[in-house]
Amino acid sequence: MLRLSVFSTLLLSSAALADVPEVVTDIAPIHGLVARVMGELGAPELLVEPGASPHGYALRPSQAAGLQRADLVVMMGHELTPWLEGPVAQLAAGAVVMELLDTQGTMVLSAREEAAFEPDDHHEHDHDHAHEGADPHAWLDPQNAVAWLASIADALAELDPANAETYRANAAGGSAEIAAAQAAAADRLAPLAERPYVVFHDAFQYFEARFALAGVGAISLSDAAPPSAARVAEIRALVEAEGVVCAFSEPQFNPAILDTVTQGTGARLGTVDPVGAPLSTGPGFYPALIAAITNDVAACLGGE
Repeated sequence: MLRLSVFSTLLLSSAALADVPEVVTDIAPIHGLVARVMGELGAPELLVEPGASPHGYALRPSQAAGLQRADLVVMMGHELTPWLEGPVAQLAAGAVVMELLDTQGTMVLSAREEAAFEPDDHHEHDHDHAHEGADPHAWLDPQNAVAWLASIADALAELDPANAETYRANAAGGSAEIAAAQAAAADRLAPLAERPYVVFHDAFQYFEARFALAGVGAISLSDAAPPSAARVAEIRALVEAEGVVCAFSEPQFNPAILDTVTQGTGARLGTVDPVGAPLSTGPGFYPALIAAITNDVAACLGGE
């Protein structure tokens, strides 16, 4: 009887796992959220490899095959990965496609065009116009991540009702972990809120808005397009005029241009990674990303 019981349990377990959806995600932070919701039931596939810029990427044949198998595709949206729309439409035509910038409860900010930021320049985007003109780096607001966990759980539960309770319980656990990471970040960053800084690429507006940081300008737009000479000169003048204490580069881009805008000013150079390339992918990725960004920002602003 014991053998039969164990065999029956294995059959039931295998049946549950067989129905778990195949999920494909675009970037590591979103992969981490989906992995947290799926838990031990399965693992999503990641398209944009850690260390690569999501603004431009070429899919490998194995990744194209993954899209063909997908039941669910979870991605930020056109503003971040316009190159992905064609492959998803062609290869994952039968999949449910979730664009997180369009999901319920997402705070979407408009992309900033000017080199110098205006005070309190965080304008919420009108969802009625899809996400054209939106800043796509919305994963850097932990509150968005919490909202997405619930949406991802709902999507998986609809595709896989047998495991619905597990998905929703995993999402609740992930939300608590993100809340703890947000609280720790707020405590550490609060004493540094008035210290002005510039960034290479305007990817951190959501983090800046959530934690009331004093970002004053970006060399490159949120789509990472190369800056003009006039824009570089404007940032150089801004660094001097605002007494900028730190200029942040990113591992995905050449930081040499930051030397041009900070040389002789006393501003420190720091590196901060919005996609968490050095971090291990998986269910714990997102809270680790918030902690890593907090550490890097605090180290440079605080002169650690």
